[in-house]
Amino acid sequence: MLLGATMLFSACGGNSENAEGGSSLSGSIQIDGSSTVYPITEAVAEEFRAEAPDVKVTVGVSGTGGGMKKFTRGDIDIVDASRQMKPSEDSLAQANGITYVELSVAYDGLTVVVHPENDWVKDITVAELKKIWEPAAQGTIKKWNQIRPEWPDKELHLYGPGVESGTYDYFTEAVVGESHSSRGDYTASEDDNVLVQGVSTDPYALGFFGFAYFEENQSKLKAVPVDDMDDSNGKGAILPSLETVKDGSYAPLSRPLYIYVNSKATARPEVITFINFYLDNAGELSQEVGYIPLPDELYKEQKQKFEQFAKGAQK
Repeated sequence: MLLGATMLFSACGGNSENAEGGSSLSGSIQIDGSSTVYPITEAVAEEFRAEAPDVKVTVGVSGTGGGMKKFTRGDIDIVDASRQMKPSEDSLAQANGITYVELSVAYDGLTVVVHPENDWVKDITVAELKKIWEPAAQGTIKKWNQIRPEWPDKELHLYGPGVESGTYDYFTEAVVGESHSSRGDYTASEDDNVLVQGVSTDPYALGFFGFAYFEENQSKLKAVPVDDMDDSNGKGAILPSLETVKDGSYAPLSRPLYIYVNSKATARPEVITFINFYLDNAGELSQEVGYIPLPDELYKEQKQKFEQFAKGAQK
């Protein structure tokens, strides 16, 4: 890979370092998409800026759905995604002559959270989450004691990602049984920090978002153990953690996180170098920002996958 990168640098008129010892790479890289993947990509971009200060890396946050719209139109080079690309999005990409590669970069555990003063929710089942979030719950499931009779006769206030979010898509598919299907009477935001603020200031709130945002704010939130009620595992309610997400016991709310790269962008050496830098550093940096790294061998596989894709794209 280093040899390939060197050849690309040479083809573009020089070595990867200039006379002052800095990178000779220049240009810009446009990234947008998932708020969940954003902390990883921004951490990688920050480290990369130190290595290649003349490359402008811009990382936006418009949700997976919003990022996919831009990506499939060809407006950005890379999209952050907390779910896989949908068939409808793939069709749009094909219609616009865009080919791409999907790369896994980390794991996440969607985290169900309540206010720290909530002393009645010790755990929750997937069936109970469905009862709360399914479309039929709108205007019907309004109080905590409608979930379990022993819970308070108090209003239930819900917070969750907006409908453009891949986190919303994944949660609704895993919990409700159909992607993009839920009640609409909840406080929604594409900005996870808004959801954190909402739950952390509301004793009767319940919300969900990516594990990293819980980790960053665990002093003012309480994570709820989730029981998938699968008698075959016999593990009961499980909290999300590095260990439980990696070993799959935190089910069904564990998931992989992705980036997608436009083939046309791989003609530019700064993009090739950035993606290799990303995959070299994603394990360490994803853990630093609260996510779960892939095994080392999977990062190697992703690098090989990208190398083959980039070679094919340039033919």
